[in-house]
Amino acid sequence: MSKNIAIVGATGLVGRTFIRVLAERNFPVKNIRLFASERSAGSFIDFNNEKIIVEKLEQNCFKGTDIALFSAGGAVAKEWAKVAASSNCIAIDNSSYWRMFPDVPLVVPEVNPKAIKEHNGIIANPNCSTIQLVVALKPISDNFQLKRVLVSTYQSISGAGQSGLNQLNAEINGTEVNNPISKHRISNNCTFHSFESSSNFTVEENKMINETRKILNLKELPVSVTCARIPVIGGHCESVNLELENDFTIEQIKEVLSKQQNLIIKDNPELDEYPTLQDSENSDLVFVGRLRRDLSIKNGLHLWIVANNVRKGAATNAIQIAELL
Repeated sequence: MSKNIAIVGATGLVGRTFIRVLAERNFPVKNIRLFASERSAGSFIDFNNEKIIVEKLEQNCFKGTDIALFSAGGAVAKEWAKVAASSNCIAIDNSSYWRMFPDVPLVVPEVNPKAIKEHNGIIANPNCSTIQLVVALKPISDNFQLKRVLVSTYQSISGAGQSGLNQLNAEINGTEVNNPISKHRISNNCTFHSFESSSNFTVEENKMINETRKILNLKELPVSVTCARIPVIGGHCESVNLELENDFTIEQIKEVLSKQQNLIIKDNPELDEYPTLQDSENSDLVFVGRLRRDLSIKNGLHLWIVANNVRKGAATNAIQIAELL
């Protein structure tokens, strides 16, 4: 059955990817409405060879809409996701605002699809780095039990949206940087996300810790994360170290990972084969490689995870949620 769809934040990096992925996956769209800031209202965006006008949000704009895909930031999601839900329109929000509300499911379709049934009109899309992590962790957790998770990320600047890409391009081209996302230079540099005021952890690190526990339903799981940004335009990489409760062989790990939906193992050190950011270009898959034992601890495992942060880490995961609905 075809659905009436709305996209909030349609002119942004993820919003434009929503539009592209809906078309690519042949999502059954009956009618589509595009919303953005008042500054963008009146412009047009192509969808399936049709020019769709961009509108500004108004109180009754979700009437008759089945699903609204949000990627317009936490402030917009806080106010307008509830407006959508009150109009019997299910809001799937890509911001961080709703993720940790107990009555809002935080969903990765390959990991916890049944959680979608618990929604009250709002479903949260997890953080991009969390999504690719839990897709790989889920089968390992189910079969060998996670004891401890240690993650270091190498995240492209597109994780900061169009503003991050604009700053990187301006620095490369030697032009003025308008509205920089960081006081630090991005090009030829490695930087961190903004810090939490109450700790020495960054916002991104705390997101990954809390969201991983919620999605896997392991509230006490020891998780430690360091998130870094690197000057590339797309894709996130993660160096992951696990301590497991049960013994394993690398062959057993590969076997359970091979059964995970939308996950590709690329792990052949003899041929110098492992996942890189190039693998994730225009891809909705999660790539895993560099599988090896950590010999410093009992039942220790190293792995390397790569995925496209704008697609699987944002737009595609949200649309997969819509497909489940």
